[in-house]
Amino acid sequence: MPGQRRGTAIAMSEEERDTFLRTQPVCRVATVGRGGHPHNGALWFVWDGTALWLNSLTRSQRWTDVTRDPRVSVLVDDGGLDFLRLRGVELLGSAQVVGEVPRKGESVDELAPPERLFAEKYGAFRYDGRHAWLRLRPEKIVSWDFSKLRT
Repeated sequence: MPGQRRGTAIAMSEEERDTFLRTQPVCRVATVGRGGHPHNGALWFVWDGTALWLNSLTRSQRWTDVTRDPRVSVLVDDGGLDFLRLRGVELLGSAQVVGEVPRKGESVDELAPPERLFAEKYGAFRYDGRHAWLRLRPEKIVSWDFSKLRT
């Protein structure tokens, strides 16, 4: 995976990045729409240390876009009005559909870990017949933590 070219002084370590991705509640998923127009929406997610798992409605613009063109950019950020508290991670790559569409509970060994992580993070996971899983194994990850500028 290519390294971060700029901002290495404020880049998160791998451990910091993993902790950040495991604890943040919401990401923003940018997809490529028809005609190349971007679409961006908020979504719950889980990070397993190597892949970002998105449990997406299958009747959504995001799903339509990803099945047409799998390229995505996912932003997870946090901070506030204080510049030195801004931090975030951007993950870029191609999203892949994993498992049944929509997800109704068919046994899929590969989905056991993200479904367990999802339940631990958000309190529950249920099969509703409206969502399915997208997996992003990032081709590039960029991170920043402006609190590192204080040192």
